[in-house]
Amino acid sequence: MTDVQPDPAVPPALQDDKTMPIIVYACYIGGWVTGGVSAIIGLILAYVSKGAAPEWLQSHYVFQIRTFWLSLLFGVIGFATAFLGIGLLILAGIGIWVTVRAIIGLSWLLKGQAYPTPRNWML
Repeated sequence: MTDVQPDPAVPPALQDDKTMPIIVYACYIGGWVTGGVSAIIGLILAYVSKGAAPEWLQSHYVFQIRTFWLSLLFGVIGFATAFLGIGLLILAGIGIWVTVRAIIGLSWLLKGQAYPTPRNWML
């Protein structure tokens, strides 16, 4: 993958600031412990930070935002079908899916690269 060119509209100090996306990924992983509260905090941080970020970091924010909304959608389906038993499997799968997405996103972020397919719903 080619190196990402700096965005002249973003101050140089923020060009490579990976702190906020790391915090958002950590909030998503921490959702296991907090019952999803930290994931909501992560979503808010992603929305707030997305506009001022360079393009390569925006791909991570798009990925994080989509991860939250897709997990919420499937979470509602999981809760609605929990009485059938299948919902419990769906809910467990969502937790694993969010964690795997966060770890893969962190991997791309720590390499200093944009997330290649932020709009995909799988990985």
